[in-house]
Amino acid sequence: MASLIRQRSIIQKITNSPLQHRQFSNTTRTNADFTHAVIGGGAVGLAIARRLQQHNPSSTTTSTVLIEQHKAVGTETSSRNSEVIHAGIYYGHDSLKTKLCVQGKNMLYELCDRHNIPYNNCGKWVVAQDEAQAEAVEKVHAFAKSIGVPTNFLSRDEAARREPDVRAETAVLESPTTGILDSHAYMTYLHGSFQDAGGDTALGAKVTRIEAPSASSPDWKIYTSDPQDPNSETDPITAEILINSAGLYACDINNMILPTHRNMKPFYAKGNYFSYASSKPRPNVLVYPAPVAGQGGLGTHLTLDMGGRVRFGPDVEWVDSPTDLTPTSDPTRFKAAIADIKKYLPGIDESAIALDYAGIRPKLGKLGAVGAGKGFQDFYIKREEGYESFVNLLGIESPGLTSSLAIAEEVYQLLYK
Repeated sequence: MASLIRQRSIIQKITNSPLQHRQFSNTTRTNADFTHAVIGGGAVGLAIARRLQQHNPSSTTTSTVLIEQHKAVGTETSSRNSEVIHAGIYYGHDSLKTKLCVQGKNMLYELCDRHNIPYNNCGKWVVAQDEAQAEAVEKVHAFAKSIGVPTNFLSRDEAARREPDVRAETAVLESPTTGILDSHAYMTYLHGSFQDAGGDTALGAKVTRIEAPSASSPDWKIYTSDPQDPNSETDPITAEILINSAGLYACDINNMILPTHRNMKPFYAKGNYFSYASSKPRPNVLVYPAPVAGQGGLGTHLTLDMGGRVRFGPDVEWVDSPTDLTPTSDPTRFKAAIADIKKYLPGIDESAIALDYAGIRPKLGKLGAVGAGKGFQDFYIKREEGYESFVNLLGIESPGLTSSLAIAEEVYQLLYK
């Protein structure tokens, strides 16, 4: 209820306050409630809203509203992941994922240092158990070298000395710039920084429909309701510029705006995570299996949290709904995950492994496309043709958390540079 009151207070403030003229690029002056409306309050949406609100901090005419359907920010993909600061070594030349992950990693470490956000630059090992996997790891190393990201192979003796419990039969590739992050502290900082800069947040505000600008009405009209009361639709929030950063629901927003032939179909890759209650073995580095093409993720890997606790995951399970967040207790899937883990950590205490939580990665496909959602998919970040004041972000999965500050800068550049 409090979040709905907060949303309505924003509308009330707009209604009762004199509206100032703002200008986007070279478009017609409007009387919009806000300069920018950002839909989606995950790490990426928070970073974008913060960056846009800082567009002209000395001006009282720049204003941004962050619209989030839940009653708190960062409750979906941004808080249900491995919390890894990725190095950017998997995603191929000329991809946005590579560009923004490498850029975002550097920005993220710098921000964490400057504002005391907890992180641990613990490094990562990519391990191979046979010649085919060793070849895959060699390709990762060659790619990392080509983009200037440091990686190095460890000898068997050095690997055994540093992490005697980790098995790597044919190769160990170390990524020294990989780390882990307290994602909740990070998002708390972003949200506070956004609000300190004068940004507004509408929590508990589910977008129900959107009207695009027209000759008679030059602003975006965003209608919202309380998710618990579909009949509570408010008067629209109006904005000159609209940003779709709705994560798992970004395709729904896309399809509210663009014509049918440009509609997208969402696919959902659920990942189950597993906790580990034993004190041994307990490596001090992240451990990833060699990459396997087409599996929808980076394998069931070992990560650490900021307290040093070990966890494993995610596996990949294709589901039909973005709300299917209950960890899957299928014993066959559980046994398969343990088998994957034992390939690189053979001394694991199986009795200490338990289901923990699940997250969902948004995947993309054209309506009616065959095989959609599978294979490599780059970030989709663009100003849509025919809708120049609309920036559309789709398929923002891993490494979205690492890339979030760089994604925010990319959106800013699309709009203002």
